[in-house]
Amino acid sequence: MQNFLFYNPVKVLFGKGQIANLGQEIPPAARILMTSGGGSIKRNGVYDQVMAALSGRAVVEFGGIEPNPLYETLMRAVEVVRAEGIDFLLAVGGGSVLDGTKFIAAAALFEGEPWDIVKGAHLSAAMPFGCVLTLPATGSEMNQFAVISRRGTREKLAFGSGLVYPKFSVLDPETTFSLPPRQVANGIVDAFVHVMEQYMTFPSDAPLQDRMAEAILITLIQEGPKTLAEPCAYEPRANLMWCATMALNGVIAAGVPQDWATHMIGHEITAFTGLDHAQTLALVLPAVLHVQREGKRQKLVQYAERVWGIREGSDDDRIAAAIERTRTFFNRLGVPARLSDYGVARETVAAIPARFEARGTVLGERGDLTPSRVARVLDLSA
Repeated sequence: MQNFLFYNPVKVLFGKGQIANLGQEIPPAARILMTSGGGSIKRNGVYDQVMAALSGRAVVEFGGIEPNPLYETLMRAVEVVRAEGIDFLLAVGGGSVLDGTKFIAAAALFEGEPWDIVKGAHLSAAMPFGCVLTLPATGSEMNQFAVISRRGTREKLAFGSGLVYPKFSVLDPETTFSLPPRQVANGIVDAFVHVMEQYMTFPSDAPLQDRMAEAILITLIQEGPKTLAEPCAYEPRANLMWCATMALNGVIAAGVPQDWATHMIGHEITAFTGLDHAQTLALVLPAVLHVQREGKRQKLVQYAERVWGIREGSDDDRIAAAIERTRTFFNRLGVPARLSDYGVARETVAAIPARFEARGTVLGERGDLTPSRVARVLDLSA
């Protein structure tokens, strides 16, 4: 096991009815900016619950944060923060709203060009914020990472800082009952691939982390389809919500090598095509596993046996079967795993390998997923 530093200060309020306790987590005199997305929180009753919990507080609203939150939109929110004297942020929505709120928290106190934040600029301060999660997927409710897009440059970049952990996150599975099937399925895929990026590398003598990762994967395989078949069944939704949080809160990442190539390639596909984040992950992951199968051989055999129960045949046969089971699982959720399934031609994403090469981006846990291999991944994803 590698050396590691683990730190996670997020207070989680999990379960039905927890939104009512929201007011106890925010300083009484705070001026709050409540951020949200496209308006679903007003249709599903979450908005009313939040406002009831914040009765008598100074609340300014900022809605319209998009999936793949845009820098241009978030900078308008920064202007509101400064104009209204806001000193606390509350994200009410899914991972995109929360990611966008993390950027607002950092940009509002940043001296210089805020886009530099996602390019790796050092952060010295960020505003405090909390979260009411309505879509389990990204794990952003319990980590320090965010992904931001910029329309003008067709970029989608990630940043992270210990200053942008939420102070608290409210996770009530009942807030997810009204989600469209597409968003639920996307969330399952997103959580699944988050685990795979930390698990599917090479052995590092970390059996506990491996077993915990496998437990999340197996739970998603078992409970994910139930959440689609029974949208208002509490227990499957609760299990999915906690899986998504545990997938990316740092616990299974402790002391193990990580990949993240699937995400980085997926971000570029989204920037070029506008596909949902999870859709890009579903089509890229099986191709990455195939192209990188020699370097990941030991873990792929372990994955085949422990997660999918594939114990017969040669190692190569089991690896091939596990990759195909993964693709089939995504398809069964309703998230197709080919570019062609979305009407996207291979030529549309042809510039992606050159982008990585121009940036000097190193991909893969061993740094061996070269631009030519990225091109091969895209070919297999077509």
